Amino acid sequence: MTNLPALSAPDLAALLASRLCHDIISPVGAIQSGLELLDDMPDDPESMALVRSSTKSAVAKLQFARIAYGASGSSTAQIDMGDAKTVAEGWMAFEKANLQWSGERAYVPKNIAKLVLNLLVVANASVPRGREVEVVIEQLEPVARFTITSRGKPLRVPAKFRELLAGEATPDSIDAHGIQPYYAMLLAREAKLAVTLEQSDEEAVFRVAPIDEAAEPAATDETVAIDGSR
Repeated sequence: MTNLPALSAPDLAALLASRLCHDIISPVGAIQSGLELLDDMPDDPESMALVRSSTKSAVAKLQFARIAYGASGSSTAQIDMGDAKTVAEGWMAFEKANLQWSGERAYVPKNIAKLVLNLLVVANASVPRGREVEVVIEQLEPVARFTITSRGKPLRVPAKFRELLAGEATPDSIDAHGIQPYYAMLLAREAKLAVTLEQSDEEAVFRVAPIDEAAEPAATDETVAIDGSR
């Protein structure tokens, strides 16, 4: 049975805020650089293109973060998976991999939608530039089942995520770089879902299913799991 290291609410909030600022600072900084160039060269087409592209990137990242990390209403609030898909597509348009998303659309408890988006971040971090991440929503009701698959070579599943799956992480090891995969695993635990990772040379499959119904993973080069139990 895998347990997550305990973090205080203030530490969790502070680390997530730090992660969000890290994600947003790059496009915002590019906007500032573009505006400074326009001060020197008004109507310069390259500077205008930089500002436009960076603004779109910043907006996409904020829209994604609003659902992936934000409160999104009360503790019992629901999120339309169609909205989750839309913000995922907007975010991935500025990332290194291509996104494929299929499956049913429905309103789900917010932690389910947030878990899909947070595992998407981990999956995207696992693939080299120009490759593919596929989200397949197999079922949402009465229980959630979905898979997210990273395809490409070489695959590098983030080390912190692997530590969390293996139950090797400690509170001291959770920093601003590790807080996002930690939050993904926390969401799985709160939703009472099992997360497994099946990895081969060119494919990593992040599979999510109810704890008591999670199928035995197929034989692969490596399989690790977290069962969501407290």
